Amino acid sequence: MTRILLISGDTREGSLHTAALRTAVRYAPASIAVSLYDGLRTLPAFVPGEPVPPAAVALLRHRAGAADAVLVSTPEYAGSLPGSLKNLFDWLVDSGELQGKPAAWLSLCPPTQDQAALATLETVLAHARARLLKPACIRLPLGPRAVDGGVVTDPRMQTVLQDMLRALERVIALPEPRQAPSWQVHSSLFPVVPRRNRSGFDPGRIDT
Repeated sequence: MTRILLISGDTREGSLHTAALRTAVRYAPASIAVSLYDGLRTLPAFVPGEPVPPAAVALLRHRAGAADAVLVSTPEYAGSLPGSLKNLFDWLVDSGELQGKPAAWLSLCPPTQDQAALATLETVLAHARARLLKPACIRLPLGPRAVDGGVVTDPRMQTVLQDMLRALERVIALPEPRQAPSWQVHSSLFPVVPRRNRSGFDPGRIDT
C-alpha cells in the first residue's frame, strides 16, 4: 500500500486548497492510502536545533516519515508561501523526513496568482532533498464555487487527482537502482510542464 501525505498551505475555513486535497482522500485509488495533515494552524514556530521538539512537531515528523510521498496545494501570500506552510517545511528540513521522497504540487490558481509561491515551494523541497516529480504537478484553476460540502465537485478534479496519485505511486514502485521508466508521466487534464526528456523521467533528479 502506497502512503501519500497531503499538505494544504491554506489555514482558512472553507479553503479551496484543503477541499481539493480532501477530495483526493475521497477518490484515491484503492492501492493508495492518503491522509490530510490538519495541524498547520497550531504548529509551533520553528526553533533550529530544538533537542526535544513539541508534541505537534513530533507528530508531523512521524506522519511525514511514514509517508512514501507528499502532495502539496497552497495559495500565495505576499509573493511567497504562507508563513505557516514555510514553518512546517522548516521543521521537516531540519530533521530530514522528506529526503528522497517523491513530491508534487497541485495549483488551483491562474499562473499569475501563485507562480512565486510555487517557485518557493520547489526551492524548499529541494532543500529538504525531496524528489519533485514535476511532470505530475498539475494546474487546474478553480474558484470557491467549486467547493460543496467540503470537497471539490468539479468532475475534472477527480481525474486530475487520480492522475497525480497514480504518478507518485508508480515512481515509488520503481525498483532499485532507480532507472528511467518507459512510461510517460502526464495528466489526462492540464499537464503543467511538457516533458523535456523523451527517454523518461529521472526520479533521481530534482527539477527547478
